[in-house]
Amino acid sequence: MKWYKAVRSLSGSGYRALAGRSGALPRCSFSTSTRVRKDFFQANSVLWGSVLWGSVLWGSVLWGSVLWGSVLWAASCGAASCGAASCGAASCGAASCGQRPVPTDEGLEDDQHCTVQQQMSYPAPVFSCATADLESQFKAFREKAAAAMPGSDWSPIQVTKGLPPERADIVIVGGGVIGWSVAYWLKRNERVRDGVRVLVVEKDPTYSQASTVLSCGGIRQQFSLKENILLSMASADFMKNINDHLGVVNQDPIDLQFNHSGYLFLASEDVAHIMEENYVTQRELGAKVTLLSPTQLKERFPWVNTDDVVLASYGLENEGWFDPWTLLNAFRCKAMSMGVYQCFGEVTGFRCSTQKAETTDGEILNVKRIKYVDVRMPNSLEYQPVECAVVVNAAGAGSRKIAEMLGIGQGPKQSVAGVALPVEPRKRYVYVVHCPDGPGLECPFLIDYSGFYVRREGLGGNYITGRSPEESEEPDVSNLEVDHDFFHEKVWPLLCHRAPPFECLKHLYSCTVGNHVFTPPPQVSGAWAGYYDYNTFDQNGIVGIHPLVNNMFFATGFSGHGLQQSPAVGRAVAELILDGGYRTIDLSAFDFKRILSQEPVRERNIV
Repeated sequence: MKWYKAVRSLSGSGYRALAGRSGALPRCSFSTSTRVRKDFFQANSVLWGSVLWGSVLWGSVLWGSVLWGSVLWAASCGAASCGAASCGAASCGAASCGQRPVPTDEGLEDDQHCTVQQQMSYPAPVFSCATADLESQFKAFREKAAAAMPGSDWSPIQVTKGLPPERADIVIVGGGVIGWSVAYWLKRNERVRDGVRVLVVEKDPTYSQASTVLSCGGIRQQFSLKENILLSMASADFMKNINDHLGVVNQDPIDLQFNHSGYLFLASEDVAHIMEENYVTQRELGAKVTLLSPTQLKERFPWVNTDDVVLASYGLENEGWFDPWTLLNAFRCKAMSMGVYQCFGEVTGFRCSTQKAETTDGEILNVKRIKYVDVRMPNSLEYQPVECAVVVNAAGAGSRKIAEMLGIGQGPKQSVAGVALPVEPRKRYVYVVHCPDGPGLECPFLIDYSGFYVRREGLGGNYITGRSPEESEEPDVSNLEVDHDFFHEKVWPLLCHRAPPFECLKHLYSCTVGNHVFTPPPQVSGAWAGYYDYNTFDQNGIVGIHPLVNNMFFATGFSGHGLQQSPAVGRAVAELILDGGYRTIDLSAFDFKRILSQEPVRERNIV
C-alpha cells in the first residue's frame, strides 16, 4: 500500500481524516500505538463537540465554516503525523520500562515487511516533537472553542475599550474635584437607588495639568461675601468627617493630611477698615477668627516684620491646607462605588433641539436643549454620542470653550446670545524654597496685603510661596512653563521684607572666588505652574443654569477657591438639578443672570 489512512469516527459524525503519504515512513504496529490513536481521536471528539456548539451559538453558516475549516486543517495535520506519533509513543513507552520494542508484521503484505532496524532508524525525539506539536495545536484550538462558549468575553468584532455609555441621565464635563463632587452628591441624594445615571468625562487621564492637583490646597473662611464664607465652613466640616462621607468598604481610611495652622492676613492702613468689616461678617456667620494688633502679631509670630502692618486677621479653626489629590481621588472612588460612570475623552460638540422664545423687550431668542454629547476618545478620531437629559459644565479653565460649542457668546454683542461665559485660564506660579532657619512648625498660611503668600510644606524646612501677577503681567497660558525671573523680581523682595528669616536663601548658595564673595540670586528648590478658572467679571463662582440652554448647569469660575469649596458647591448643584432649588446654601447670587444684567458680586479678599 502507498497510502496510510487514519480513519476514526468523531462523535458519530462519520468524519474521516486522511493522512499524508507514508512512502518514506515504513508501517509499524506496536501494542501501545492503539492507545495513542485512541487518545488522539477522543480529543478530536471533544473538539468536534465544541465546534458544533460554537456553530449553534453564533447561528452563522459563515462562522461555522471558519471553525469547520480549522478542524479540517487541525485533523489533517494530526493525521499526517499520526503514524509517527504512534511509533514515537511506542518507542518512548518501551524505552521507559527498559524493554526492547517488538515489532509485528500482522496485517502487512509480503512486500511491505520492515525490519526492526528499519523501524528503529527513525529516532524517538522526532516522534516526540511531532506529538508535542500536535498537542500544542489541539490546545490552541480548545482555547478558541472555549472562547466561543456562552459567558465568554471573546467576540469577532473588536470593541474600543473605555467608550462611554450610549445613554446617561446627567453628563458632567470635567473630572476635577468639583465635577466629581457633583457626581457624588447626585448619587447621594437620588430618591431611588440607581435612579440617576451619571457620567463624568475628563480629557486628561493623567491629571498632569488639572487645576485641582496643582493648587496649594488651602482652605479658609476669611472672605467678605456671605456665600463664600458659608461654602468654606460647610466644606471644612465635610473634610473633618470625610470618612463618614467618602469612606469605601474594604479600603483604607482617607487621610487628607489636613494641617490646621490657619490663615494669617496682614493689612496696611489703607485696607484695615475692610478687614474689620469682613471680620464682623465672618463672626456673625460662625467663623472662628480673631483680629491681632501689631504687638499681638509680633508676640505670636516673632519672625514677622510688623513695621508697616496695622491689623492682622488669624483663623483659629477649620483653616489651613490639605492634600488636593487625596480629596479628588476620594470623591472619585466613592462616586464610582455608587455607580457613577467614568470616561476619559474630550467633549467635541453637542446635538441640540431649538425652540423660539420672545423676551419682554421683543427680542427673539433661540432656546436650546441638549440631546446628545459627542465624546471623542483620547489619541483617536473615534467618538461616541451620549444621549442625556442634563449637562453640567465643570470644565474649570476650559469651561468657556465648552459653552462656545453651544453658541454662548457667539451671537450679536447686544443680545443675550452675545454674552460670553467670562471664564478664562490664568497661569499661576508656585515656588518651593528650602530655608532651614525659617519660621518652622508655627508658620501659618500667610497672605500679605501686597499679594504674596507663603506657607510651610512638610517638615523638612521647605516652604511654598508665590504671588498673583498684575493684570499687565499675566503670563502666557499656552503652556505650564515656570518663569523663575518672576520669583527673583516680584516674590523674593516681598518675602524677605515680611519674613526676614528667608534672607538666608541667597547666602546658602554663595561662594568665594579669590578675594570676592559671589552671591547668586536666591535659588528655588522646586517650582510648578497651574491654571485658575479665572472669572474676569467679578472673580466669583458661576453656579446655575444658562437661560439659553435650559439643561446646562454651570459650576465654574471660582478663581482659585474652587478646591476648598468643592464639597459644598457639589451639594448645591445637585440640589439645583434634583430638587429645582437650593436647600442648604442659597447660591442665587452666583447665577449667570448677574452677568447678563451686569451686576457683579465682588469679593474683597481674593488671593
